[in-house]
Amino acid sequence: YRRLHAKETRLSKFNQTEIKAMLGSYTKVLFVRDPFHRLIAMFLQGMGISPSFSSFVQEVLDSGMHNGSMAWKPLVSLCRPCLIQYDYVVMFGFLGQELGHLLRQAGLPAGSLLPELTDSQVQWTYRWLSEQMFSELSAQQKQQLSRFYRRDLAAFPFSSSFLSE
Repeated sequence: YRRLHAKETRLSKFNQTEIKAMLGSYTKVLFVRDPFHRLIAMFLQGMGISPSFSSFVQEVLDSGMHNGSMAWKPLVSLCRPCLIQYDYVVMFGFLGQELGHLLRQAGLPAGSLLPELTDSQVQWTYRWLSEQMFSELSAQQKQQLSRFYRRDLAAFPFSSSFLSE
């Protein structure tokens, strides 16, 4: 795209015609992750100053949609899947299956570029962690988190998410 090297990097800096041309010239890939798993990962990485997962979740809920960190904002508000027609949506936990296909579609040698991914171990570990962390939350926090991430839960098939139960 002709303005690839322009100073503006956010789509909002371009007009609609430029955005359409730019997006049409790229293969668009969206990587998604269960919002509850994202919260667990951020807590474990020390993204908040909270001593417990429950207080970290309360920080996230108190910060709200507009004042919160991009790290925990709902994906729908960041990636605009209703406005941008992504060519591929790759779900965390299925990377081993989906990345090989994506690389082959791009004409790249999938086997030599991919690290060994153990999706089933990742899914089991996050299931266990989710159970532990979810049990720390109050019923009100669980309900508020489900509301906070309701558009992500509606847009993507996180069927085993604790937030969709």
